Amino acid sequence: MNQKKQLLKNTVIIAIGKLSTQIVSFLLLRLYTSKLTTSEYGTYDFLVTLSTFLLPIITMLMEESMFRFLIDAEDLKSKKRVITATIAYTAVGTLVFSIIAGIVMGIMKYEYAVVFLLFIISNVLIGLSNALARGTGKIKLYSFSNFILGASTIVLNIVFIVNFKLGVSGLLWSNTVANSVTAIVVLMKLHLPQFISIKDLNKKTLSEMLRYSIPLVPNNLSWIIISLSDRLMLTWMAGANANGIYSIANKFPNIIYTFYGFFSTAWKESAARILKEDNKTQYYNSIYRDIKFFLKAIVLGLIAIMPFAFPLLVDSSYNEAYIYIPILVISIYYTNMSNFYGGIFTAYKNTKIMGSTTVVAAIINVGLNLILIPKFGIWAATLSTLISNVIVFAYRRYRLSEYIQLKEKFNYVFWILLVITLITYYKNNMILNIIMFIIVLAYCVITNKNFIKKILQPIVNKIKP
Repeated sequence: MNQKKQLLKNTVIIAIGKLSTQIVSFLLLRLYTSKLTTSEYGTYDFLVTLSTFLLPIITMLMEESMFRFLIDAEDLKSKKRVITATIAYTAVGTLVFSIIAGIVMGIMKYEYAVVFLLFIISNVLIGLSNALARGTGKIKLYSFSNFILGASTIVLNIVFIVNFKLGVSGLLWSNTVANSVTAIVVLMKLHLPQFISIKDLNKKTLSEMLRYSIPLVPNNLSWIIISLSDRLMLTWMAGANANGIYSIANKFPNIIYTFYGFFSTAWKESAARILKEDNKTQYYNSIYRDIKFFLKAIVLGLIAIMPFAFPLLVDSSYNEAYIYIPILVISIYYTNMSNFYGGIFTAYKNTKIMGSTTVVAAIINVGLNLILIPKFGIWAATLSTLISNVIVFAYRRYRLSEYIQLKEKFNYVFWILLVITLITYYKNNMILNIIMFIIVLAYCVITNKNFIKKILQPIVNKIKP
């Protein structure tokens, strides 16, 4: 099977595991927004974002390094060295963090101290199990585990929020239990003990893995800072209510991030494996063209459908979130394209570029938030995120030319349609919205017809007698 077909197959497998639970999660958004106040939802969103900030510091992203190094590992001994180094370093990092965080939150008498600490540890476990499944080529297990994780999280959310009325604590507990159980099941399925051996704890391997992963830490932290600074500064300068509104507005653009995430997980492996082939330039350009058309279609489609979907999915107390969604949708497009370039950088094991670009963007984001949020509130957080993401996109695109020449062609039709779609979005006239949605749908199908055909062809072949 050629690399492009393998990439598509892996993307579909991953999507099957995650997509169904994502859809159910969005259908339950009205439940969450009706049972939690804007302040409570803002608090939960802040804690989740804070955890994503802490995780790279705790693990030094050794799980990402493990995934990349396992791709190159050719025998069991090499795999043992990589996995043993990862487990050892992550265990020590998690223990040190738990002691420090336990003392600090104990002194503060923080309301969510225990569950938040367990939530962090459960995320470390699920990160390790996912990376190990992907690195050892068990992509179906990875997909199935994510389906179980999503489904169990949703069920537990309903139980803890509706039945037990635990609010923020309920959301944290449901994620903690689901993460932990899923991770343990996956690690048992992979027979983790066979890959761990004290005698295979090699300093050279650990050092090489850290040299790869450490530059990824500022990269991840900077992306998180861009998100966390918005939420932190909104909570600080405009109140938890503003953060709750902003969090709901971000829910819809994150659909694009979710869809891209299906591809991105498979792309990191594919981009690394193709390096040994002579046709890598042609391959990268082919995927680049396809992913741009796909993401642009989702951007237009999501903005066009929001006038119909938003009132159905979100409680009226969050109506203000509607006006911020288009800018955040466009912002996520640039985030995803930056991550596409990042997949190529990591394939070449040059992770320093990724860290340096996002650090600059994070500094700009924080600066703009400090200056503008007191005056413009949520609009400031929205625009600062867009500006930061465009900067990362532009610089990575520029630096990528050192490794590969990607062909560019300006898409006039897309940008014209985007402007018209934005105008009809804010006018919010039902007839205009319907007309625009039909036009956008036609554009999405036409520009992605080859991709759609590739997805549907296996299904059609099976149906044929």
